[in-house]
Amino acid sequence: MKKSLIYIAFSFLLIFSYSCKKTTKEPVQKSNYTIEKENITLSWTAYKTTEKVPVKGTFKEIEIENITKGVNPVEVINDVKFSIPVNSIYSKDSIRDFKLRESLFGTMKNTSKIKGTINIDNNGKGEATISLNGLNKTIPISYEIHGENIKINAKIDLNNWQAQAAIAALNEVCSEKHKAADGVSKTWSEVDIEVNIKTTKNN
Repeated sequence: MKKSLIYIAFSFLLIFSYSCKKTTKEPVQKSNYTIEKENITLSWTAYKTTEKVPVKGTFKEIEIENITKGVNPVEVINDVKFSIPVNSIYSKDSIRDFKLRESLFGTMKNTSKIKGTINIDNNGKGEATISLNGLNKTIPISYEIHGENIKINAKIDLNNWQAQAAIAALNEVCSEKHKAADGVSKTWSEVDIEVNIKTTKNN
């Protein structure tokens, strides 16, 4: 009887010890975030005159592909490919838009669309590879997450895509509009970009 009690006690200790060693599995995160294609906006800010006066606009059309679901908004955006028809440029000035289409993008090679890929990490940084004027160049980007939305910011210099001739062509047709008090006409090659992407979480 005494041996039986010792055996039962020993068995209980073994079971208790084993149960304490078992680790609790973390729940598997579901890949239920996706991009709302119809809720993507791209805004640009270009600059004119020697005083660097901002000119703002957007593109009405943005095509994206290579979309996959992710466990969070960052994972959804990573590796997304985009294509922007330059004919969809819009600055609330039809004459300016025509000059941008014909003199700026029209002077570039193979630029009926601006194409590229977005790659981001988990620390608010990343990069975008952009195809423009027949060249592929990579630029740094930064991003912020606001709920289920991501805002991406970038600065580009069109001269990195060898677009000097296109800048000169645009400055020529916009000569009077791009003059400041000093009488010098100038079109800057730098452009600021802001992209807002809305993601959706499906339960």
